[in-house]
Amino acid sequence: MSVKNTSYGPELIRGMLADCRRLFFIGIGGISMSALAELSMSEGYLVGGSDRSGGPTVEHLKELGIKVFCEHKAENISSFDAVIYTVAISEDNPEYREAIFRGIPCISRADYMGYLMTAFRERIGVSGMHGKSSCTAMCAEIFLSATDATVLCGAPLPAHGNTSCVIGKAREHFLFEACEYMDSFLDFSPTTAVILNIGMDHVDYFHSMEQVRTSFLRFAEKANRVLYNADDPECQRALAGYPYERHTFGLSPNAEFRAENLSSVKGCYSFDFYRGEDLLCRVSLRVPGRHNVYNALASGGAAILSGLATTEVKTGLEKFLGAGRRMEKKGRLASGAMVYDDYGHHPDEIRATLAGAKEMGYSRVICVYQPHTYSRTAGLFNEFAAAFDNADRVLFAPIYAAREQNTFGVSSASLAERIGKKASAYPGFSTLAKVIEQEAQEEDLVLVMGAGDLYKIFDLLKLFR
Repeated sequence: MSVKNTSYGPELIRGMLADCRRLFFIGIGGISMSALAELSMSEGYLVGGSDRSGGPTVEHLKELGIKVFCEHKAENISSFDAVIYTVAISEDNPEYREAIFRGIPCISRADYMGYLMTAFRERIGVSGMHGKSSCTAMCAEIFLSATDATVLCGAPLPAHGNTSCVIGKAREHFLFEACEYMDSFLDFSPTTAVILNIGMDHVDYFHSMEQVRTSFLRFAEKANRVLYNADDPECQRALAGYPYERHTFGLSPNAEFRAENLSSVKGCYSFDFYRGEDLLCRVSLRVPGRHNVYNALASGGAAILSGLATTEVKTGLEKFLGAGRRMEKKGRLASGAMVYDDYGHHPDEIRATLAGAKEMGYSRVICVYQPHTYSRTAGLFNEFAAAFDNADRVLFAPIYAAREQNTFGVSSASLAERIGKKASAYPGFSTLAKVIEQEAQEEDLVLVMGAGDLYKIFDLLKLFR
């Protein structure tokens, strides 16, 4: 069972950490935890942590001088004053149990992040059931082109050293990804709450759309203003009773921040960026997909509401080349097929990304997908089955279990069977890699998708840059 968010709040945490200088992060290799560790180090804390997964993120932390233990042991925390943990750990984690036994302050990731952000004047939180990382990264490009912002993103930022954390010296602008899982985002205090979309996901926690809408409204109510998708019916329902300053973005005529006169070249869109009746600028994006027009409107709108100039918004949007594992080009197979990597793991994300891939001008789109968790696959089974319409071929890896057991009777094979002849399921990555190299041809796009460990398949494919 996962450990719950603490939800102490900034004032109580400030008192808890008043005499603490050494912080231990359980699960420090996670993309958000590693960013918080870096930010804490910049604040003068001595930082250490543990993570069994290893990888580039852990190696980066070690290069910064952060001690990282590769096993979870009680003795690891012996020289630390407080513990920050991710809710992905279980209650029997030996470091967490030792900290509780010794009376060491234990604070959940989101609660601690909510405390850190209070040092900044403008706090822009990007939320939504999907697209958060891409939009946060796009927003970061705007702010970092114009200001000395601090950014905590849920994806690597290739244009900024491939880290998910950029630390500015000023305490003016703080951009962050606001995750809804287990209501983590309710521990944050944004000045601007951006809501990209609202839908059903995390079915192990959210059990109804009413619960989801209530959570997003509560998140918005923590902000001075909300900027939400005018084209998303669930956003409109959730925010109908929002009492503070509200702004909208979208393609509909009633959206405040609006795109008109859209055109595309190989899937990359250009559009006129309006605010109300005022034409702000013409924007030409360098990342594919109609969904990125929405991301541009949301990130551009948030920047303008934070006081940035139109020219700064245009510069940032047109510089943006994407976030790590978000339609990221990995290389070319010997056959000539191009291979891309994407983190998408929700039906709406898959549908949007495949629609963008279809517009890129390739002969076929081959989607290699690893479903993420049994509960999500079972709970959204019909939605997943309908999400691959824009793929010409679908190759499934086994479901990534994460923290779950398969008590749902669902499998990649059952998903492939529902989709039909164009879909097949395979027992492991080595078999899947061979099938990819056998089937992919010169004019094909191979899109590897999933939030689990499917990225390991790139070690099995012979790719040319």
